[in-house]
Amino acid sequence: MPSINYIKHLNAVFQQFSKDNRLNPTHVSLYMAFFQLWNHNRFPEQFHFNREEVMNLSKIGSKSTYHRCVKELNHYKNLIYHPSHNPFKGSKINMLIFGTTSGQAVDLIVPNQGQALVPLYKHNKQIENNNKLYKLAQPKNQNVVIEFFKSKKWPTTEAQKFYNHYQSIGWKLGGKTKIVDWKAAAQNWMLKSEEIKNEKAVTLSAVERSQNKDNLKTTKNKNYNQPL
Repeated sequence: MPSINYIKHLNAVFQQFSKDNRLNPTHVSLYMAFFQLWNHNRFPEQFHFNREEVMNLSKIGSKSTYHRCVKELNHYKNLIYHPSHNPFKGSKINMLIFGTTSGQAVDLIVPNQGQALVPLYKHNKQIENNNKLYKLAQPKNQNVVIEFFKSKKWPTTEAQKFYNHYQSIGWKLGGKTKIVDWKAAAQNWMLKSEEIKNEKAVTLSAVERSQNKDNLKTTKNKNYNQPL
C-alpha cells in the first residue's frame, strides 16, 4: 500500500474538487468525514463505518441527502462505496489515494477504473500562473511605475500621482474591482489625463475669446462731457 501524505492528499483532493462543478458543500463535508475516519484508522485499504457517526461528523441531517451524496461520490470516483444493506453490519469504504510522490491519484483496489489524475506539475503550474497574475496586477514599487511612465514620455509627477492613488485604495478600479493589469490601468490614466488637459484647454480658449469679445464692445450712450 502506498504511503499517505496527509497534506499532499488533501491539496490534490481540493484541487480536483475545485474543477468538478457537480459537487456541492455537502459532498465536500461528507468526504472530509470519511477522510477523518480513514485517518483515525491509520489509512487502511478498506474500513467499516457507522452511518450515524458519518452523518454527525459531516453535519448532514437528512438520510436521503446522505445516501445521495455518498452514491454520487462513488459515481464520480472520489471513493469506493460498498453498501451492506444489513442494519447489523456497517457499510465499507475504500478511499482513493491522491497526491502521492508520483503525483497521481492511486486506486487501492482496482488498478485502473478511470480515476482522474491530478499531476503535481499542474498544481505547481497554477501557482506559477498566479504569481504572474499578481505581478501584472500590482507594480513591485513606485520606481517601476516611474520607469513605465518615462517610457511613455510622461513626467515623474504623473507617475507618482498614479501610484499613490491606487496604492491608497488597494489597487482596485473604482475602489471595488481588483486591477488585473496595472500597466493597462496606467495607460488609461494617461489617456484620461490627456482628455482632461484638452478639455481645460478648450474651456480656457472659450473664456479668452469671450473676454476679448467683451473688451471690443463700446457703450453707445457715452457721455463725452465727463473727463477721461
